[in-house]
Amino acid sequence: MDNKDWAEVLSEALPYFKQYVGRTVVVKYGGNAMLNEELKQAVMKDIVLLNTIGVHVVLVHGGGPEINSMLEKIGKKSEFINGLRYTDGETMDVVQMVLTGKLNKEIVKLLLQGGGSAVGLSGVDSGLMRAKKMRREGVDLGFVGEVVEVNPGILVSLLEQGFIPVVSTVAVGQADDPSCYNINADTAAAKIAVALRAEKFVQMTNVPGVLRDINNPDSLIKRIAREAVPSMIATGVISSGMIPKIECCLEALKGGVPRTHIIDGRVPHSLLIEMFSDRGIGTMIV
Repeated sequence: MDNKDWAEVLSEALPYFKQYVGRTVVVKYGGNAMLNEELKQAVMKDIVLLNTIGVHVVLVHGGGPEINSMLEKIGKKSEFINGLRYTDGETMDVVQMVLTGKLNKEIVKLLLQGGGSAVGLSGVDSGLMRAKKMRREGVDLGFVGEVVEVNPGILVSLLEQGFIPVVSTVAVGQADDPSCYNINADTAAAKIAVALRAEKFVQMTNVPGVLRDINNPDSLIKRIAREAVPSMIATGVISSGMIPKIECCLEALKGGVPRTHIIDGRVPHSLLIEMFSDRGIGTMIV
C-alpha cells in the first residue's frame, strides 16, 4: 500500500472512530476461535487498540474445548444434552478451574503484554451475574444456569477507569442458593450487553457468519433483519449451532442494543474490519 492507500483507509475509519469512542462494545470470544495462539494474540492487540482510542470493551469468553481437554485428562467423559454441557459437581469444579483460573488469566496476560490494562473476573465477582438452575423440557442439566440478573456496576467502574474487563461465565445463585452455575457464554454476553446498554454486541466464532449454503463460504448473508429470522430458521438457512447464536443477537436487540454481529474469529483483525470499515465482515442482525 502506498501513502494514498493508507490515507484512504484512515479516512474511511475516522467516522467510525467518532461513532464508537466513549461507547461500550461487548465482545464474546468463542472457545473454538481461541485455539490458534497467533490469532488469539492478534485479537488481543485489536482489543487493546480499541481501548486505547477510547472504546469501552468488555470481553466475555467461553472455553468449551479447554474444558473438554481437562475432563479428558482426569478421565471424565464430556456429556451434552440438547447442545448444553451436563454439569455435575465434579464437572463444575473443572469448569471453574479452567474458565476462571486458567483461561481468564491467560487472556488478561495477553492483553497486558499487548499494552492494555485488563482485569479478570467471573460472574460471581460482585454478584455480576446471578442465575437459577436451568431445566430444558424437564431434563436436569446439573449445575447449568440461566441468568436471571446482571448487576453491571463492577464493569461500569472498571470501564470508567480505563480497564478492559475480561469475564468468565460462571454465575452465582440467587440469595437463597449458594451454588455456582455454568452459563452459556453467548447468552451471558448478550445479557451483559443489554445491562451495559452497549452500542454493539459481537460474537467471534469459528464460522464466517450465516451462510445461505453451508458448504459455500461465498454465500455469506451480510445483513439480516430480525423480522426475517423465523422464516430463515423454518427453511433451514439458519440451523443447528447457529440458531442459539442468532437467538442471543435477537435478545440483545430486544434489550436495546442497536447492532449485533456474528463474525469469524479465525480471520486476522476481523474485529477491526467490522468496526472501522465500510465493508464489514460476517453477518449483522439489525
